[in-house]
Amino acid sequence: MKMLNSAIVALAAVGAIAAGPVFANTAPVAQTSSAAKPTDSSLNSRIEARLKADAALKKYHLSVSVDNGVATVKGMVATEAQKVRAGTVAKIAGVTRVDNQVTVDKAADMNLGAETKDVAAKAATKTKEGAEKVADKTKDATKTAAEKTKDATKTAAEKTKEGAKTAAEKTKEGASVAADKTKAAASKTGEVITDAWITTKLKADFVNEDTLKGSDINVDTNNHVVTLKGTVKTAAGRDRAIQIAKTTKGVTRVMNQLVIGAK
Repeated sequence: MKMLNSAIVALAAVGAIAAGPVFANTAPVAQTSSAAKPTDSSLNSRIEARLKADAALKKYHLSVSVDNGVATVKGMVATEAQKVRAGTVAKIAGVTRVDNQVTVDKAADMNLGAETKDVAAKAATKTKEGAEKVADKTKDATKTAAEKTKDATKTAAEKTKEGAKTAAEKTKEGASVAADKTKAAASKTGEVITDAWITTKLKADFVNEDTLKGSDINVDTNNHVVTLKGTVKTAAGRDRAIQIAKTTKGVTRVMNQLVIGAK
């Protein structure tokens, strides 16, 4: 019997060795993990986005503020159901509690209509002011263009007037010069020198000229051009007749057709 107990003890010892060492006071290590807690700011942004996107609430002016996980919703809606809806929308993961301070007023929709009307009125006023500014600019541009046209027309008229005046003065000067020349072409006796006057003067001078005694000279004057025809007794007489004609006042040219010979 004693030997049997010893064998049992020996087998237990062998089993303990095979199982490996046993450490006293050993406990399993607890593994804990927790997701990052969202910030109040991020919760605030998410709730605002949800309120603006909600079909039943987006037309109302609702605000939200999150403090230490508590979301406070404020604003005005038209029905109790909409107020409840606002609290539901604000309840998201990370929010510990929703403080729903939204007020219910049946006139909320009317107020929205008034605000819309006011916005439209302001937009219309701005449009009108813009149109008036454009009209004023157009008016100013038109006025400026008209003034420039008027100034250009006035300048052109003044230049035309000055040109006409200058032309008149030149015409007057030309007439005066012509008159002076005509006056200068008058004879010493004060008579105006004409073709008839030249013809008469030459005939009288030829009669009184000794070298032309016995000559038969015909004098023809046309536009102050003298043509001498007929006969003279000597070459000296012919030359003298030509000289007298050339030196007579008003004569511009002498055409000699005189022949030397008996009368």
